[in-house]
Amino acid sequence: MACLGVFVGYFPVTTVAVSLPVIQQALGASTSDLTWVTSSFVLPVAALILTAGVFGDVHGRKKVFQAGLGCCVLGAAVALSAQSIAQVWIGQALLGVGAAALLPMTLALISHAVPDPRERGKYIGLWTTSMMGALAVGPLIAGVIVEHAAWRWIYLLPIPLSLVTMVISASVLTESRSHVERKLDWPGQITAALAIVALVYGVIEGGATSFGDVRVIASLVAAACFGAAFVLAEHRSPSPMLDLTLFRSATFTGSALVVMISFLGLIGFFFVFSLYMGMVQHLSTLEAGLRLLVVSVLPMALGGAVGRLMRHIQARVLIAGGLVLTSVGLLALTGVGTDTSFGQLTWRLSLIGLGLGFAFPCVTAVAISSVPHHLAGMASAGNNAFRQVGGALGPAVLGTLLTSGAVGALGDHLSAAGLTASTRHQVLDAVEAGGLGAVARLDLGSESGPALSAVSESFLDGLRLSLLVSAILLLAGAALAAWLLRPSGSHRPAGSVAARGERPDQTGAHPQGAAGDGR
Repeated sequence: MACLGVFVGYFPVTTVAVSLPVIQQALGASTSDLTWVTSSFVLPVAALILTAGVFGDVHGRKKVFQAGLGCCVLGAAVALSAQSIAQVWIGQALLGVGAAALLPMTLALISHAVPDPRERGKYIGLWTTSMMGALAVGPLIAGVIVEHAAWRWIYLLPIPLSLVTMVISASVLTESRSHVERKLDWPGQITAALAIVALVYGVIEGGATSFGDVRVIASLVAAACFGAAFVLAEHRSPSPMLDLTLFRSATFTGSALVVMISFLGLIGFFFVFSLYMGMVQHLSTLEAGLRLLVVSVLPMALGGAVGRLMRHIQARVLIAGGLVLTSVGLLALTGVGTDTSFGQLTWRLSLIGLGLGFAFPCVTAVAISSVPHHLAGMASAGNNAFRQVGGALGPAVLGTLLTSGAVGALGDHLSAAGLTASTRHQVLDAVEAGGLGAVARLDLGSESGPALSAVSESFLDGLRLSLLVSAILLLAGAALAAWLLRPSGSHRPAGSVAARGERPDQTGAHPQGAAGDGR
């Protein structure tokens, strides 16, 4: 059930990402609009995942698991009938709410079923395999659908998939709650959600307009204020949504930062590279899906093996090495052009997939095993929250870099293409109003070909900037992993078994401070 749940939760990520060029053409969306298609899914996940974990502890994890599946059905149905980009945003947001409910419940199911932390690593590897499997098959299914039907039908499969999972889980799952009394932390929930939404809105709109715009400045200031209010609310809460003592563990803090940076790079990469394949290489959705399959299949294939490797090799070595390998692949992609072949892309994308395959299973297991038994569920939910914040910022940050880099270079490329002054102004005005994709809808006569070539070249400039920044971020993540993710037991938050001098059998915690039942 955990593997099915995480598959349903992550399925929309790449299914939609690879379809963005088609959605842009069908609905006349700008690059900023497309950024919100991705972010409207990830934002609810980031904002609600911690509260979903508390709901599961208080009201029952099986109920929250099935409610999440129900939200996925509703969101897919709304997006399936979409006639505007705004309706796609609403459907994506409902799918995000469903994923927010599913993700902490799936890890809690694993922690409850597999008490031994050494054995649990294998099952978390399978959980990661299912997550990457959803990311892998999404582009292929979307590609086949878009080849033979309208793009909206990419939202059909989550409906029966969620319904079947609901039916199976109703009979095979038993209800469970936390043995530790917990209460819903509304001040923490509200301030966290407002901080995350304000931050992502500020980044996206800053890229679309200007970071000097009054609305953008106000949004970023609001994000800082709500973030401070969240910390204050959690510090004072008798039942905090996120226990701030977790961050006294350098291992937990390091894993949270590493997973946030990693997902910023990964989801941001899927976003900008999907646009490259559609707008520059003019590939079909299926052809683009086959290329992205390389990135997702390798982590899926490595999931179980990496879980076993964790018994013999320090997690920080696997995480740091994997992130370095991924950054090398991203740097290699900065050399792509308009006519780069599938074969030339394959080895670059394989490096990214291999690196992610080593890093992702380990960082999740480290986060859960770095805290006392009774905080394991909160640690897993917190780790997922940071993962989704990174995922929300990825398209926003890299999309902003892509747009600013491309628009900044467009004037020079238009001049180099020998276009007339009136055509150059027409192209620049269209880009300012509707993004780079708007140029394809202009009727420029004999100058259409050179204009589109200039747009492609400027897009490549923006893409290279985005990939370079993404590679630097992942290298920073690798450095953090090597520095902060010390072997288990090196760092513990106050209140842990070691800090109180208690024996493991007094608390039910494993001697290494690993997770037990997901509470």
